[in-house]
Amino acid sequence: MADAKVIPFDDDRPRARRRPARAEGEAAAVRALPGPKEALEEPAEAPAPGPGPETAVDGGSGWERRLAGGLAFLRRRITGEYEVDEFGYDEELTDQVLMSLLRPLYEKYFRVEVKGVENIPAEGGALIVANHSGTLPLDGLMMQVAVHDHHPAGRHLRLLAADLVFVLPVVNELARKAGHTLACAEDAERLLRSGEIVGVMPEGFKGIGKPFGERYKLQRFGRGGFVSTALRAGVPIVPCSIVGAEEIYPMLGNAKTLARVLGFPYFPLTPTFPWLGPLGALPLPTKWTIQFGEPIPTDSYAPEAAEDPMLMFNLTDQVREQIQHTLYKLLVQRRSVFF
Repeated sequence: MADAKVIPFDDDRPRARRRPARAEGEAAAVRALPGPKEALEEPAEAPAPGPGPETAVDGGSGWERRLAGGLAFLRRRITGEYEVDEFGYDEELTDQVLMSLLRPLYEKYFRVEVKGVENIPAEGGALIVANHSGTLPLDGLMMQVAVHDHHPAGRHLRLLAADLVFVLPVVNELARKAGHTLACAEDAERLLRSGEIVGVMPEGFKGIGKPFGERYKLQRFGRGGFVSTALRAGVPIVPCSIVGAEEIYPMLGNAKTLARVLGFPYFPLTPTFPWLGPLGALPLPTKWTIQFGEPIPTDSYAPEAAEDPMLMFNLTDQVREQIQHTLYKLLVQRRSVFF
């Protein structure tokens, strides 16, 4: 059985398989599912008058086309006839499976409302900078669905994730397949220069693991490394504010000793976890809003500007203040945590 070739992100050998669509402007290499004409051939003769309600105009019913497309997808997975990029990103699997699994949570459970998605460029690289919260990083996944499903150009978001994500079994493989990569400047810059939309949450564990009493108060944005990366790549920075994630797991305490034993940055104590066991890990069905702000251009700065600490500080503060101001505005506008 053939296997898809996966090139690890930290391999220093020459990259044999780059994404030609990004690097050389050619068509994307990932195969799309077969369309109606590929999945089911046209009938040799015209259909009889008065077709039944389940018969499609092109001679094939919708469920037959879906079945044929699904079988073709399975065949490609089994035979290894699919493409992954140098980071392990599997676009077909993400579009057909992973997004389909996240979409019910996005649409039905959190009922996410998206604003300002048109502020994300239709082409070329851009860095989306968002607040981080919720005890578990569901906010990043919901932001990924928002860009995937609502952007007019159908763009994909590549998230930068912490080291912990890539040492957890199963989670590591799924994260790579979904396009996530290590949160380091080199990987981020390479993605941005190849024209990708990259998402980063500079608060890191300080934001996602903060107590419930400090909800919607942004933590420090590190040393502004994301600004330096955007400056070197010459891409705009798009601030993003997420409301609703803070309340899915109200973190009332932190079992620090247990966290150290398990190797976690924190071990949350919520009103339901760990007291109710696995049931306590179910997030509360809060109502979410994700708003993408006006992009901050960086292409007007000289290349050496990335080494200017004062400029990085000013731009970092500008992005942080814009996110914080939008968070306060969205909190005033929302009617309820759950509606």
